[in-house]
Amino acid sequence: MPEAAPTLDDPCPCGSALPYAGCCGRWHAGPQPAPDAEALMRSRYSAYVRGLHGYLLATWAAETRPAAIDPDPPGLKWLGLEVRRRRTIDADHAEVEFVARSKLGGRAQRLHETSRFERRDGRWVYVDGTLR
Repeated sequence: MPEAAPTLDDPCPCGSALPYAGCCGRWHAGPQPAPDAEALMRSRYSAYVRGLHGYLLATWAAETRPAAIDPDPPGLKWLGLEVRRRRTIDADHAEVEFVARSKLGGRAQRLHETSRFERRDGRWVYVDGTLR
């Protein structure tokens, strides 16, 4: 039996314990941008979970953004997000260290990254990250 499509009332994939609509869903729906780097990072994780590639591209700095994002491989299951550290550098620069867990073909995977974010024209964007 196929898995049911996620709803606005489901828990947000970012792990906040809030419903999706009141958490990352509001940033995905626009027009309000995420208010800080951590909120943007969480919303980007949730966008990966929900396959919202347009949102990912729109919140990626132009100079580091890929032309397109490949679809997830069949069977990929996102398992959770842990924010390890957030650091405000100044009013327009911040870093967020996180671990995102997934499973593919019975194998557990984890992405441990420290991401760099900048606020440009009042909107936070993902610039790049360093894998840990």
